[in-house]
Amino acid sequence: MALSKFNLFHYQLNAVSCFLNRQLPKSARCLSTVLVPGEASGPSVKTTVPGPKSRQMIADLDKIQFAGSVFYFTDYKNSLGNYVVDADGNSILDVFSQISSLPLGYNHPDMHKVVQDPDNQIAFINRPALGIFPAQGWPEKLTNSLLSVAPKGHTQVNTMACGSCSNENAFKAAFMWYRNKQRGGASISDEENSSCLVNRAPGSTPFTIMSFKGSFHGQTLGCLTTTHSRSIFKLDFPALDWPIASFPRYKYPLEDHVKENEAEDRRCLAEVEEQFEIYNKAGKFVAGVVVEPIQAEGGDVHASPEFFQQLQRIIKKNGAALILDEVQTGGGATGKYWCHEHFNLPDPADFVTFSKKMLTGGFYSLPEFRPQQGLKIFNTWMGDPSKVLLLEKVVQVVKRDNLLKLVELSGKKLMDGLKDLSNRFPQHMKNNVRGIGTFCAFDLTSPQKRDEAFFRLQQHGVQSGPCGEQTIRLRPFLVFQPKHADIFLDVLEKVLKEIQTP
Repeated sequence: MALSKFNLFHYQLNAVSCFLNRQLPKSARCLSTVLVPGEASGPSVKTTVPGPKSRQMIADLDKIQFAGSVFYFTDYKNSLGNYVVDADGNSILDVFSQISSLPLGYNHPDMHKVVQDPDNQIAFINRPALGIFPAQGWPEKLTNSLLSVAPKGHTQVNTMACGSCSNENAFKAAFMWYRNKQRGGASISDEENSSCLVNRAPGSTPFTIMSFKGSFHGQTLGCLTTTHSRSIFKLDFPALDWPIASFPRYKYPLEDHVKENEAEDRRCLAEVEEQFEIYNKAGKFVAGVVVEPIQAEGGDVHASPEFFQQLQRIIKKNGAALILDEVQTGGGATGKYWCHEHFNLPDPADFVTFSKKMLTGGFYSLPEFRPQQGLKIFNTWMGDPSKVLLLEKVVQVVKRDNLLKLVELSGKKLMDGLKDLSNRFPQHMKNNVRGIGTFCAFDLTSPQKRDEAFFRLQQHGVQSGPCGEQTIRLRPFLVFQPKHADIFLDVLEKVLKEIQTP
């Protein structure tokens, strides 16, 4: 039985709640070239979203597992480029990209070529335990993919399966480094070896990782301790006593509040200093500080380059490691492979973690953080070579099609359009449009209006992403062009004219 429009809207609100809770010059190629041949020219909506087929599949899935967070079921075979097709045949402009995780859109022809290569099929069929049985040629694959786009100063990389285990293992590497500094070159004692097996000192250390209010770093237990975005992620789970500092919350427009925002930076940095002092004096030594260049899940919260520069200086002064969580910001969405490259940090970051648009998880680290024993940074698979094969091709396509420049151009189109709409619809949009490249976001004037806008965007054939309390985030593919930005902005304007929530 079909849902009424009212009930459909409330179904979607529940889903949101669950989800939250070669001839041309290179600079012109990306504008005038069809990057994904055969891509739709615009959205095409035949039913409500989700449609009847999706709703039936959601009901079927819910018999097996909780399915309240599912937006709709997807026809991945017929999805192409920037357009996702759902089970009911609706073609939807996707500016959310599977939670910011597909770099080249759906069914990119170069990705299909990787899979069709008989030599590569071996890697898809035979997934090795990389820590002990890597395939021949593995160092070359890492060099051609992850190391070819490594952050400044980084020559060491460890692959992992996902963002959570990437951060979790970066924490472990920071703890090992910190403990080795304390030992001063001494050998590991028998007491350390025996006591750690029963979770006691000195083998089990009292070390901590500092994090920031509003952050999201994953849903394993260590990462959850450093996650502070929404209670649904943390409720009912034990947490460690680790320090938390405030992340800047700026007033917008930025150019009108320079002094207030500089004061906000100083306030938050003073908290970082204070947390170091409190925890180090208590013997709960802060081995590392984990921070997102942009707090994504927490509502796309930005901080200034000066904040990050001073943060790095404070961390170094206190003998800890800087762990930059680029799981969502890495991979090119800001116009650079790594968002922190916009910050002009005085030194390379100690760790840079990644996943999502990089297709594989993992972390880069400076040489001094290299483990001194085997099996310390280890699990069965330690990533997936087939994903590295795909990433190797992504790196080639990004360079060939000048996609980082395209991100800058499309991002400017998005930001200019969003700022214009916020000025024209102040009753619905707050004047705090923010972004770097196509990594953009805007707030509605209430959580209820955000939910309605998200719902109406879907009904008009645009898939966006909610985050924070009243934010809509945009995470387009790297093949998102200015023409797609125009389509999105036209649909958003239509939605803003339709909003009925007071």
